[in-house]
Amino acid sequence: MEEQNNMPQQAGGNDVESNKAMAALSYIGILVLIPLLAKKDSPYAQFHAKQGLVLLIAEVITSIIMAIPLIGWIVGVVGSITWLVIAIMGIVAAFKGEQKELPIIGGFAKKMNM
Repeated sequence: MEEQNNMPQQAGGNDVESNKAMAALSYIGILVLIPLLAKKDSPYAQFHAKQGLVLLIAEVITSIIMAIPLIGWIVGVVGSITWLVIAIMGIVAAFKGEQKELPIIGGFAKKMNM
């Protein structure tokens, strides 16, 4: 509950129910642009879109690191698995109607102003 007190806007019950699918799209790569641009009026969708955008940036950085032989491959595989697990956690939270700050990326997303 503490994370929700730090959010600029709380999502209302109707907002959550009508935007669960949009929020879940936020964690599927480039599809983060759909809720980010189409649901600017929804605090719930924007919360998840910000986390999804940070996740996408982390995935791109991991892909670039994978170009480095050996060390990059190891870091890339571990990073890719980590990002997959976090994406699944985000999708589950979105469909449950929760605004949970995800590990690693949540702090960065909270600092974003959009």
